[in-house]
Amino acid sequence: MTSSPDAPVEPQRTVVHLLRHGEVDNPGHVLYGRLPGYHLSGLGHRMAELAAEHLADHDVVHVVSSPLERARETAAPVAEAHGLEVSTDDRLLEAVNAFEGLLVAGGKGLLHHPRLWPKMLNPLRPSWGEPYAEIVHRMRDAVVDARAAARGHEAVVVSHQAPIWMIRLATEGRSLVHNPARRECSLASLTSLTFVGDELLSLEYCEPAAMLLPQAQKGAGA
Repeated sequence: MTSSPDAPVEPQRTVVHLLRHGEVDNPGHVLYGRLPGYHLSGLGHRMAELAAEHLADHDVVHVVSSPLERARETAAPVAEAHGLEVSTDDRLLEAVNAFEGLLVAGGKGLLHHPRLWPKMLNPLRPSWGEPYAEIVHRMRDAVVDARAAARGHEAVVVSHQAPIWMIRLATEGRSLVHNPARRECSLASLTSLTFVGDELLSLEYCEPAAMLLPQAQKGAGA
C-alpha cells in the first residue's frame, strides 16, 4: 500500500554524539589548553578505541573533530570503523584560558604567578578565559551543522571537556556557572543528543572507557 502524497512526513531522528578526547601524554602536568603538540598517551589511544567499539554498530555517517591533535587522534578510530574521513571544525576547540602552559592543577599553582591573580576575580564570566556564553554559542552552531550533515543518521563530534560540558548545561537549562571539578564529562565519554527533526528529544551520557579511568594520570589537563 502506497502512502498518499499529501500524507505528513515524519520528522527524522538524528543523534549527535559529543565525544571527549582520551588521556593526553602530559608528563609536565601543565594546563595545555590549545597548545599544539599534545598527543594522546598510550592509555588515551586505548580509550579512543573503546569509544570506537562502543559506536561500531551505530549508524554514524559524519565524524568531525576539534583541530587539536588529541581530538583528531580520538576521532580517527571512530571514523575508520565506519569508513569515513575526519573533518575539523575550529568551533570545537578547547576554551581559551589565560593559564595555558602553567602548573595550575586545582588552582594552587596560581600562587606562584601574582600577575595572573586578577584573572581569578570573576569566576562567573570567567575572567580567566573565554566567556561561558561564547563557548555555548559556538558549540551550539557546531552541533546544528553536525545534525544537518547526519540528518536521519548519527554524527560524532570530538571536542574537549569544557565545551562539551557548557553545551550540556545550556541544553539542560542549567546555570553555566559551575565547579570545573564536578563536570560529568570523563575522558572518552559520550554526551549524546537525540533529535526528532530539529527538536531535542533526549540527552544521554555514558563512559565507554570507564574501566581505564582509574589508570589515568591526575592533574591539570583539558
